Amino acid sequence: MNFIRTGIPDVVIIEPQVHGDERGYFVETFRAQSLEEFLGYKINFCQDNESKSSRGVLRGLHYQLAPAAQTKLVRVISGRVLDVAVDIRKGSPTFGKHVAVELTGENKRQLLVPRGFAHGFVVLEDDTVFAYKVDNYYSPENDRGIAFDDETLGIEWLLSKDKLILSDKDRKQSNLCDTDDIFKYGIDYYE
Repeated sequence: MNFIRTGIPDVVIIEPQVHGDERGYFVETFRAQSLEEFLGYKINFCQDNESKSSRGVLRGLHYQLAPAAQTKLVRVISGRVLDVAVDIRKGSPTFGKHVAVELTGENKRQLLVPRGFAHGFVVLEDDTVFAYKVDNYYSPENDRGIAFDDETLGIEWLLSKDKLILSDKDRKQSNLCDTDDIFKYGIDYYE
């Protein structure tokens, strides 16, 4: 596996090695030891999730507050998305900045979204299957979000706003500057 730090060093792109021949392919999508050696800390994933979506579906930007904060390891099994991680750690040198990566069933790239980041994605192909691991269970009382179209974030979702399909929840989120429920930079949310 190849680990690549992004413009926000805590957000990591993972490129697994794909072994293919006339029969198809084999890929190791996760190896705890390799990831933990690269990061320098342990992540204990406890749940896998999967969604299937049509082109234009936008899910996000979501996060959970401590003590239920989540690290996510996201990937696309088939199809294509633009995946986005936003730093919402108040006081961070990259607060309000984001990383956007195209994940596809073909490129097999993954994105590690650590605690302290909001996460979302827009689906760029019909019948896209998106999968991810989390290191904390879903907690409705800690579930939060910020507006996908917050202009201060500067996210280019690749599809025009009138082509996006959103849940009622995602349509009603506040901008980051209007959100008090965020993280503080410098606190270890992995304790």
